[in-house]
Amino acid sequence: MKAIDNKKLLWVVIALVVLSLLEFYSLIHQPTDKPPKKKEHAQSRRAAYHFTAPDHWKNDPQRPIYVNGKYHYYYLYNKDYPKGNGTEWRHAVSQDLVHWKDEGVAIPKYTNENGDPWSGSVVIDKKNSAAFGKNAWIAILTQPSKDGSKQEQFLWYSTDNGKTFKSYSDKPVMTNPGTKDFRDPKIIWDTQHNKWVMTIAEGNKIGFYESSNLKDWKYTSGFSTENLGVLECPDLYMMRADDGTMKWVLGVSANGSTIGEPNTYAYWTGSFDGNTFAPDQEKPQWLDHGFDWYGGVTFEDGAASDPYEKRYAFAWMNNWAYPHNTPTLKEGFNGMDSVTREIKLISRDGGAYYLASQPVKALEDLKGKTKTYEKIEVDGSKALDVKADIYQLETDITWKEAKNIGLRLRESDDKKRHIDVGINAADQYSYVNRSFTDHPDKENKFSESKAPFDAAKKKVHLKVIVDKTSIEVFVDDGKAVHSNLVFPRFEDEGISLFSDDRKATFDNLKVSHLKGN
Repeated sequence: MKAIDNKKLLWVVIALVVLSLLEFYSLIHQPTDKPPKKKEHAQSRRAAYHFTAPDHWKNDPQRPIYVNGKYHYYYLYNKDYPKGNGTEWRHAVSQDLVHWKDEGVAIPKYTNENGDPWSGSVVIDKKNSAAFGKNAWIAILTQPSKDGSKQEQFLWYSTDNGKTFKSYSDKPVMTNPGTKDFRDPKIIWDTQHNKWVMTIAEGNKIGFYESSNLKDWKYTSGFSTENLGVLECPDLYMMRADDGTMKWVLGVSANGSTIGEPNTYAYWTGSFDGNTFAPDQEKPQWLDHGFDWYGGVTFEDGAASDPYEKRYAFAWMNNWAYPHNTPTLKEGFNGMDSVTREIKLISRDGGAYYLASQPVKALEDLKGKTKTYEKIEVDGSKALDVKADIYQLETDITWKEAKNIGLRLRESDDKKRHIDVGINAADQYSYVNRSFTDHPDKENKFSESKAPFDAAKKKVHLKVIVDKTSIEVFVDDGKAVHSNLVFPRFEDEGISLFSDDRKATFDNLKVSHLKGN
């Protein structure tokens, strides 16, 4: 290589020094009117503490079962979404119902001549009644059969603690009785009558069936409904109320929109004699009044000594009116569940009963920094001096003459965008209004969820949990709950209190930041 003379070398050094000075000058004189970009991971829409699909798609939850200190959860998953169809059962486990570990697909789709696996339920066959071995895991689920794609029930079993399931037969254990809709079998062991009992959604009816071996099923009765659409995902269980009374509860995913009721989880309290369910009243109650709590399941506290005192529940947070409208598609997934709730059966005057919901206690372990306000009086609106995007807010509100009282959450700096949570005292209902922020319903038909509220008592306790794309509101003891998807902008983190037409007092207000799971 030819040597460089001293003069040329000097010019090279000078040029490098000048370039370095120019680069340094540009760095220290960057315009300051634009905020620095957030790190890419901070802009994720993936929920911080809700169960979400690891990728692609999830919808219906299957009832979790508790084995050896862990809850085993299966859900409908589509690895080909959005380009392909067909669901299969994916598996996750948890010890506290907040932190989940993915275990992969347990029942793959299109592994036999029938269609893809749909919803069903898993039980542990402790007495080997199905002859697959003591403590075999038995799943009975719906598949569209190869014989005309009729909805029929097929049995799958596992002898490796639920990691993988095998198909018992290409033939159904329950053939279609001649109805279009015949799906979502839910099995329980009826300790009172010493037999397996199954509920199945059959159009506007819930069918009841019995079996001694999980293979041969006999129809015993039906429970018919009106104005609740096509029923899905039935649920049957016994609970002990707070007054000591034992009650059976029949639940179902239903659409009451034509009669001004929710499209979530309807339920009746009543009695069950092993064959027939008799409701306490004709009209159902609702476990959630929001727009996004569907395919709900309830299940026992596996660690409790008393299986009837309380249950847990969660649901798919979406709505078949707009299932594919979510910003998470940009991150390669679509599907989230509500937080797990603890539900108890509460007695009322006149011998009536209802289910009360509260967030599972393990969520408390996610609490980080908390800001507390002992007492705030509001006449109009008042902004808090705290901002947050992932948090729990809890407060007691009292009023005398105010007509509309509540909270504006995920509020923009200019106050134009926000989610409203409150009590309409004039018209006697609690509500969540998402029409002032982005949300999945592009037609804006589902903008304000409502639940009946007795405003005569002039007080309410609100517990609100907010995540990246969701808000869940528990009113008083949780007789009314609103679960809704919301898509606020990342920068909208304000919190304001409001009271229209007179003063309201907000006591013991706490805003607790929640850490991711």
